[in-house]
Amino acid sequence: MEFLFSDIMQGLSDYLIPFIRISSMIMVMAGLGAQSVSKRIKICLSMVVTLAVAPAIPQSQFTDLFSFQMILVVIQEMIVGVAIGFASLLLLNTFILAGQVLAMQTGLGFASVVDPSNGLSVPAVGQFYLILATLLFFVFNGHLMMIQMIVFSFQSWPIGGDWWHVDNYYDIANWGSWLFATALSLSLAPLTAMLVINLAFGIMTRAAPQMNIFSVGFAFTLVAGLMIIWATLGNFTMQYEFQWLKMTELMCNLIGCTV
Repeated sequence: MEFLFSDIMQGLSDYLIPFIRISSMIMVMAGLGAQSVSKRIKICLSMVVTLAVAPAIPQSQFTDLFSFQMILVVIQEMIVGVAIGFASLLLLNTFILAGQVLAMQTGLGFASVVDPSNGLSVPAVGQFYLILATLLFFVFNGHLMMIQMIVFSFQSWPIGGDWWHVDNYYDIANWGSWLFATALSLSLAPLTAMLVINLAFGIMTRAAPQMNIFSVGFAFTLVAGLMIIWATLGNFTMQYEFQWLKMTELMCNLIGCTV
């Protein structure tokens, strides 16, 4: 059996180039892109996803794999994959930021743990919010939606097609404002409650200067912070759903599909 050189290059292009875009997304996406996940697992998962979705994506029109243009195509595929995966990463960082703000304002910031997603030391409250957000990401079938988005991207942005417009990169940067806005709204109620508590301790210190406000107030602030976080935990799902819709809208705008 003989195979033409053009058929071999077409087969390699249909699987190799989509593998670059899919692996770029998996390397940075929420949950699977964490540093605690082995790189071998990420590569194997990228290969499995590529083999599964390759028949469903349009045939590649670029087959000149041994040219300088191939370098540009690889860069283009990496940009698209990283941008889609980075959108899901922004979703988790919203709640990590909210947890860090709460930890610092309630006196719980001294309790730090190592974040397995980036290898940095973060407050325990932020890590707790990260775990909740990651679990909700898989509960909402976020990993399946990411695969669906990457498949849609091959239809709107085919291999070897035009480069992204500068507005797409601006949308990714502008979405950071939603990150801070949602983190602030999630931590606004606990911060207001802690402000009232600190104001009450200030009045007590003014009325009774002989009382050691540091030994009493610090312990009370820790307990009150934990109780407030528990009482306002019901807002977590509502804010997550809102941020989920914004993330979906961002990815649809990037790849040119409808929400």
